[in-house]
Amino acid sequence: QVQLVESGGDLVQSGGSLRLSCAASGSVFSIEAMGWYRQAPGRQRELVATITKNDITNYADSVKGRFAVSGDFASSTVYLQMNSLKPEDTAVYFCYARTALIRIRDYWGQGTQVTVST
Repeated sequence: QVQLVESGGDLVQSGGSLRLSCAASGSVFSIEAMGWYRQAPGRQRELVATITKNDITNYADSVKGRFAVSGDFASSTVYLQMNSLKPEDTAVYFCYARTALIRIRDYWGQGTQVTVST
């Protein structure tokens, strides 16, 4: 089992920046990838950015060039630096971790609210 705790969500003006953090605990030795998803009201949860233990990153097209994901797998922490925020970035951001020990399992945090005002 892996537990994830996010922090850093806030209310910010359009064009501003925020940095989200997520710390994992539990069976962290089996984590192969971490990252972030988001869910806006009335919409499905969507990928924001992920990073693997080999530093392979993947971004949603909507955030490329504005957001940067980084990970410290030694301390089981992942970050999301968000710049040039837009109102459409408003959502609950969920931390994500994938383990691959015997089988693949995905874990989710409780979420942190990011609100971008106009």
